[in-house]
Amino acid sequence: MSNLKFLGIAGSLRRASTNSGLLRAAASQLPSGVTMEIASLADIPFYNVDIVEKPPAVVRVLDQMAAADAFVFASTEYNYSLAPALKNILDWASREPDNALLSGKTAAIMGAGGGMGSSRSQYHLRQVCVSLNLHPLNKPEVFANAFTSAFDAEGNLTDAKLTALIGDQMRALAQWTLRIKG
Repeated sequence: MSNLKFLGIAGSLRRASTNSGLLRAAASQLPSGVTMEIASLADIPFYNVDIVEKPPAVVRVLDQMAAADAFVFASTEYNYSLAPALKNILDWASREPDNALLSGKTAAIMGAGGGMGSSRSQYHLRQVCVSLNLHPLNKPEVFANAFTSAFDAEGNLTDAKLTALIGDQMRALAQWTLRIKG
């Protein structure tokens, strides 16, 4: 792989977030020539058109997004949809001129949640990707049940099969990114 930079963004703000754990697992499974930074959304205010000057926390994440070749979204599920924190940073980013931080870039989507492992939120996030002109990777899909022994008390992924699947997804994202970038 040529030098690619991924940016991981988790929708959950919880300290022991299993979705953040998925991102840490993804960072440990990257193919050669790929790096990944994980953004923090803990201090990002809700998007509001009345905020004329972007807060420093927003500028920090938007700069990370600008530098990224691709995104890895870890989408928890809140009421059948994606978490507000994830949607919020996408809203901030989409307001940049010509949607330059997002448009045409690739994304992998994964998630940990209840019963169906965030599948509904992931499909909703795919709808948002259409509006943002992001190119989400279709396969492999990563759905994890957050309430099993696959995660430790700190939210770290401990399941070898799921870790291998995430590795497959990271390799596929790198190939997809190179293909889209042409």
